[in-house]
Amino acid sequence: MMFDVVVVGAGVEGSATAYDLIRRNRRVLLLEQFPLPHNRGSSHGQTRVTRKAYPQPFYTEMMNFCTEQWTQLQEKAGDVLYRQIGYLALGEKNGRFLQDNIFAMTQHGAPFAILSPGELREKFAMLRYPERIGGVLDREGGILMSDKCLRALQRLFVENGGVIRDGEQYQSLTPGEVIHVRTNRGEYQCRSIVFACGPWANKVLSTVGLSLPLKPMRITVCYWPELNPGSHSADKLPPFFEENCCDGHSIYGLPSEEYPGHVKLCLHHGPDIDPDKRDACDYLWTVDLLKDYVSKHFPGLVPTPSVVESCIYTNTPDKNFIIDRHPKWKNIVFGAGFSGHGFKLAPAVGQVLADMALDEPVRYDTSHFRLSRFGTGVGQAKL
Repeated sequence: MMFDVVVVGAGVEGSATAYDLIRRNRRVLLLEQFPLPHNRGSSHGQTRVTRKAYPQPFYTEMMNFCTEQWTQLQEKAGDVLYRQIGYLALGEKNGRFLQDNIFAMTQHGAPFAILSPGELREKFAMLRYPERIGGVLDREGGILMSDKCLRALQRLFVENGGVIRDGEQYQSLTPGEVIHVRTNRGEYQCRSIVFACGPWANKVLSTVGLSLPLKPMRITVCYWPELNPGSHSADKLPPFFEENCCDGHSIYGLPSEEYPGHVKLCLHHGPDIDPDKRDACDYLWTVDLLKDYVSKHFPGLVPTPSVVESCIYTNTPDKNFIIDRHPKWKNIVFGAGFSGHGFKLAPAVGQVLADMALDEPVRYDTSHFRLSRFGTGVGQAKL
């Protein structure tokens, strides 16, 4: 069967790519190794943080587009996908982290407010931080209902003529002007292929002679009970992030939303893993670090989580994405290493991957995402 593009991986990046392609009236096949829906990768779960506040201006630029796209998707889906309740960046009041966020948002016209330590304490009385800690409030940040977002992308993709084959595992390909793609169920032909395989990226990309500097990491997702139910609800506390604050690691969290009376608060770090054996590791130390953090800074929460789940990050050395073409076969395109902050950016990532797959002009400066930034020999093709 012949397609214009085959997309391998139906997480949020692959699904956004497939949806972008189908809106350009291309014939598209979306392959997923697991039966849908599933919770084995990086795109599952009820909520994700969305924000324009970034230390890197190129992400803020992309988020201007993504915020519009999530809003449009919400209208087309007829469901609540995006709740604009703000986002809070926490850091030293004159420190580089907050200053970089302010610079990026100013450069790209994103609305924000600077909170002094006193203003932070007054506005968010449930938090207890030292007097040196201030904040930047991103007014257009908020929450993405991630499971709903993913389902909406896939449903609209199919309604517009796209084909999804789930429970079907990619195995290999023969490159050329027409690519022959083999799976455990059959064979397809396409003019280009996009790999968006999350923590399985290197396993899959090895079939085209590539090895990327990626580290899958198990993230422990913890939910902490409120002592006073409703005290940390979405109308009182936005999603938040503090950089390098917990034994050198960052913290992120969301208000009481997924589990009634529980705040989602997680370490932005974890042990390296094999994605097929993500729980075969020591991760309890991450919970211990979080217990100490909650005790110090969230006096309105019980400092022991009552719900513990897991997710997978796939990190690059610099925590920026890899979005590129195969060095030999330009119709083989890949996106990987979304490093725990890629969900919100999926509409822009999907657009870039679609541009590359169709050999059309790319809408953004992608020099930040090229594989070559890691030096010669990294990811060298042997095919």
